[in-house]
Amino acid sequence: MFKQFLSKLPRKSSKSESADSAGSDSGNSAVISGNGIQRTISGNAVPGRTNVVKRMSSAVFPASVVAGIEPLLSFKDVSNPEKQNLFVSKLNLCCVVFDFNDPNKNSVEKDLKRQTLIELVDFVASGSARFTEPAIAAICKMCAVNLFRVFPPNYRFSSSGGETEDEEPVFDPSWSHLQIVYDLLLRFINSSSLDSKVAKKYVDHSFILRLLDLLDSDDPRERDCLKTILHRVYGKFMVHRPFIRKAVSNIFYRFVFETERHNGIAELLEIFGSVISGFALPLKEEHKTFLCRVLIPLHKPKSLGVYLQQLTYCVTQFIEKDPKLACTMINGLLKYWPIINPQKEVMFLGELEEILEAMNMVEFQKIMVLLFRRIGCCLNSSHFQVAERALFLWNNEHIVSLIAHNRQVILPLIFAALERNTQNHWNQSVLNLTLNVRKMFSEMDDELVLACQGKFEEEEGKLVSAAEKRRVMWERLEKAASVQPVTRNTAVLVTPTTTSVSC
Repeated sequence: MFKQFLSKLPRKSSKSESADSAGSDSGNSAVISGNGIQRTISGNAVPGRTNVVKRMSSAVFPASVVAGIEPLLSFKDVSNPEKQNLFVSKLNLCCVVFDFNDPNKNSVEKDLKRQTLIELVDFVASGSARFTEPAIAAICKMCAVNLFRVFPPNYRFSSSGGETEDEEPVFDPSWSHLQIVYDLLLRFINSSSLDSKVAKKYVDHSFILRLLDLLDSDDPRERDCLKTILHRVYGKFMVHRPFIRKAVSNIFYRFVFETERHNGIAELLEIFGSVISGFALPLKEEHKTFLCRVLIPLHKPKSLGVYLQQLTYCVTQFIEKDPKLACTMINGLLKYWPIINPQKEVMFLGELEEILEAMNMVEFQKIMVLLFRRIGCCLNSSHFQVAERALFLWNNEHIVSLIAHNRQVILPLIFAALERNTQNHWNQSVLNLTLNVRKMFSEMDDELVLACQGKFEEEEGKLVSAAEKRRVMWERLEKAASVQPVTRNTAVLVTPTTTSVSC
């Protein structure tokens, strides 16, 4: 196997080898052989390294990527001035990628690379690493080679349009290496000795876009690492912040309006939850546009339940920053309100409670009529979970306070729904909750309840009278039709009637 590797490696001529040896410093010379590169210090070979190790290094890792020093040396075996060269050399060594679909293939080489990656992480964690421009370039290159890849379509997309709560996660077989590379990248970004002005040339727009693409990974462990790294990149590189916001918005646009398939929406929203909390006041128009054009349409996809918690947090962060945005948010919820999806309707009601809890009286009064017309429809839902969740709004003290101050407007909007529940609803839990809410209104304003009761009975009487008139009319038509049978060429006049659709 090693011979196969050796046959693919570029070989230098004997002249170049002798020239390299002659051109080295007399104090620190490098002896180059056909088996690999061994670093010598003060003319003496470093002890503890056998020819087998040197052959393995040359066979697995091409000599052209080694930065003038044997990469399998330990950091303890070289002097402090040489550690930086060894650091770059080890990074270049780790640019070789192995196939992990077959666990028995290249097992020795995989273990060797893993040990080298661990050494790199420990070296960076110790604080000894100096992030010069060559070191930054080498780290970014190594991370790009190992991390950036295209996901297989059959793993990437599920029939439901993205990973759902009920699906089993898919774990990447190369995670034993990927995890250490992510750890190294995170420590690199977090390092206080990293100069962002130099690093931004390598952690550039292309690098960030490819990191964002990786968030579509099926492996939840990888998405969790990326979430942390991208958040640190956003904090470290201020110059890239507008670009990151725009790139993430584009991912959301494609998800909502084109594919409805992406595994990393929850992680992206979690990053933005932290970003939104750091927005300065007053909010820029760009940020308000993000709420209207991105966060509100994210309520449309079927897989809302996967990322609802993170989405709700982002929304409430916006409302805490600017309470006037609560009306905008509720109008958006009403626009995308689900009609034939009870599970999603329950989610909307839960998010609605979070918004109302952060809402002040002035903003509530602007939206309460439209809002409680919709809540009235939910109270009468034949799906008991929807009706039950709508009635649970009265368990929130802040919401009850808002309703109590505006009961003259709100109670007439929902009284008919409450009465129909007490008379007809099949679920006992919904019936009990409805009676509690009705009792609550009676304690607030008994006269208003009686007035609404009278108006309800009057309207019910009109409906009964109209139904009776329709019944009599149909009976007359049926009788007339039975007396005069229709002949073959008799014209039939059909009068179009308007139909009203109720909730």
